[in-house]
Amino acid sequence: IVIAPPFVYIDLVRKSLRKDVAVAGQNCYLKASSTFNGFETLRSKTRVAEMLVDVGASWVILGHSERRQIFKETDDEVGLKVAHALKTGLKVMACVGEKLEEHEKNQTTEVVFRQLAAIAKHISDWTHVVIAYEPVWAIDTSKVATPQQAQEEYKDIRGWLKDHVSAEVAKQTRIMYGGSVNDGNAETLACEEDVNGFLVGGASLKPEFITVCNANA
Repeated sequence: IVIAPPFVYIDLVRKSLRKDVAVAGQNCYLKASSTFNGFETLRSKTRVAEMLVDVGASWVILGHSERRQIFKETDDEVGLKVAHALKTGLKVMACVGEKLEEHEKNQTTEVVFRQLAAIAKHISDWTHVVIAYEPVWAIDTSKVATPQQAQEEYKDIRGWLKDHVSAEVAKQTRIMYGGSVNDGNAETLACEEDVNGFLVGGASLKPEFITVCNANA
């Protein structure tokens, strides 16, 4: 279990949790750089990855759909961030996924493969990378991918990793599902062969988060 609180609460959360529950940052920059005063830290070009390590975080979430869409992060920028985070000693939850219009045009694999390729371009060791497939059309909505849809996409992702990275990486890499996960669908999703966990949003702030955690135990 990994908790990803807002940046300013990471130290407090780390000190409050059991040691077997890890803490993650929600973003970092793509290289070590000078600080820029007057900016909210995670949006500035600063040594965020290094600071996350300093305050006890061991993970970081990168490429989340909100970073890609709202802050216009490119696939290549996400790849560079993944490489830098790994270099600083952080483990990475790398998010990939398609928007509604892309989903409706059957472009899911095209989009996801492009995003994976941008990461593979910048790293050679996938040991500390977890892929989080988040269909953007299912985030903060009543929609959720069916277990069959999720499994089919995960099968495609493993196939891409096998063809473009290695069979070992394809086998060993954990793939999580993110997209309106809650206590009503977690157990069914967890039964699929290639679903190795969840990236949980709103439900993580509710008591049902325990049910979601136990669904993948």
